[in-house]
Amino acid sequence: MSESVTDGPQELELGTLDLRPALEAVLMVADQPLDHLTLAQAVGHPPPDVEKALSELAQEYTDQERGFELRNVGGGWRYFTREAYASAVERFVLDGQQARLTQAALETLAVVAYRQPVSRSRVSAIRGVNVDGVVRTLVTRGLVEEAGIDAESGAILYRTSSYFLERMGLADLSQLPDIAPMLPEIEDMDDSDWTESVRSVDDEPIPEAEDPPSDPSTSD
Repeated sequence: MSESVTDGPQELELGTLDLRPALEAVLMVADQPLDHLTLAQAVGHPPPDVEKALSELAQEYTDQERGFELRNVGGGWRYFTREAYASAVERFVLDGQQARLTQAALETLAVVAYRQPVSRSRVSAIRGVNVDGVVRTLVTRGLVEEAGIDAESGAILYRTSSYFLERMGLADLSQLPDIAPMLPEIEDMDDSDWTESVRSVDDEPIPEAEDPPSDPSTSD
């Protein structure tokens, strides 16, 4: 009879999963090296069997010349990109850094720029949607960075980076253009006011320097 572990309302049956696929599934989501004891507990197999399977998987990936490899580093096992294919990974990462920002990212970046330092929850309240993923993208792109902790809520605050100024061609934040000259001062506006002001310019076209000029022959 298989051993079971109760976790809340669900009961996980251990010892019934195929060892190798189970190890691959756990290693795929790991963000740090995992030792064979931790993996054995996760997949429900004896540690000696897990240790043997890990070594066999690592050798199998090498024999098959996979684009990734399984290494034992720092006392634990983790997937790594194989060095022979590093150029493909580098090209993918660099192309992603140069890709255009989505409309959601541009709107979030604008809120951070004009309300900084600001927390993610504050930005979410202004935009009316969850912005956690978008903020992570902006941080990854180097356009936004952490700016300390809010004393009252303990939330992480964010601000635009020096790279943001460089990309915008600004010497400092005082050169940011006015959102709308006739609007009240930003500091005097509550979140609902901000939301309405953002919506009021949603239909305005956003100039894109990279777009090719239109063909005059296609115009009416």
